[in-house]
Amino acid sequence: MSDMKDMIVDVVERMLKENVDKDLVDTIEQGRWAPEVWNMFKENGITAVAITEDNGGAGGDLEDLLNIVRLTGKYAAPIPFTETTLANYLLELTNLQVKDDLATYMLSADQAYTLVNGKLTGEASQIPWARHSKYLVTLAESVEGIHLVEVDLKQAEITPGTNLASEPRDTVKFNNLDISQVSVVLSPDHIRTMKTLETAFQLARMTGAIDKINDLTVQYTKEREQFGRPIHRFQLVQQHIVQLAGETVVALAAFNNVTDALLAHCQNNETAYARIRFEEIIQTVATISHQVHAAIGTTHEHSLHQYTRRLWSWRDEGTNISYWTDFVATQLLENSGDSLWAYLTETKIPTTIEGVIFNG
Repeated sequence: MSDMKDMIVDVVERMLKENVDKDLVDTIEQGRWAPEVWNMFKENGITAVAITEDNGGAGGDLEDLLNIVRLTGKYAAPIPFTETTLANYLLELTNLQVKDDLATYMLSADQAYTLVNGKLTGEASQIPWARHSKYLVTLAESVEGIHLVEVDLKQAEITPGTNLASEPRDTVKFNNLDISQVSVVLSPDHIRTMKTLETAFQLARMTGAIDKINDLTVQYTKEREQFGRPIHRFQLVQQHIVQLAGETVVALAAFNNVTDALLAHCQNNETAYARIRFEEIIQTVATISHQVHAAIGTTHEHSLHQYTRRLWSWRDEGTNISYWTDFVATQLLENSGDSLWAYLTETKIPTTIEGVIFNG
């Protein structure tokens, strides 16, 4: 990142470190969130960092935004930052107007709403932060094909739900509701690009949570004593710490690789490979951290579970490993032929829609 980007990340991390603690994260357990942190982000332009200046944003790029998302995962910030910023990024990507308020998204083709004569009908579950959001950006199917639409949630029927980390995951039902905006018909490649972006955002915040789990575990081994010395002095614990550090580095490297590929518009399968590798990372990181912490890591008084529960929840949400393993297998069967290495290492030319780049 440039010096300017480093400065943005440093400022955001300081804001989160000073304003988000375990007690604030715990408020999510009571169905509350942290509007004061959201307002602080908004007042400082953080929520619009990757929106172009023409649309009232800060004119930053995707690398800026993804690294801020990573930090919100590192501090388990109880705000819909990922949801709002991704929703707006998708709106701008499809030449629709971005929204200056809380928003969320849903990109599941299996739960796509039906669009008839400008009216939206249908029901979808596991929509993040819907009860607190004003707008929903989602896929909708018309007789012409699949569109991206934006709709006001004030007339929706919302049934509250939560994930394993107690974050809002709600069911949203529409019945002939007027939509506010609709995109052109999206091709399968355009939809895959949106799912690639969604996965990149997921990888960003999971990377942050993994980084935090590593920090918590290392710190605990320095503080906890057994037989008269800190447990990090014992060889078995050292082996755990080394393995945990290795998986943390792999996660960060994979995240950076995905970010670089997106910025260079040469996305091939980097996101898919990273997402598949994260499945193993999450399992290893959660197992080792809880083994080292022992029973205390599962208690409400300790903060470790706040991050491992989020990892387990985020792992299963959105465009998950099933989609990406199927995609990679299909691509290999259809395209690799006798030149597997050439296929794996090639870069692809971006496709466009209405002048906006979609990394095809």
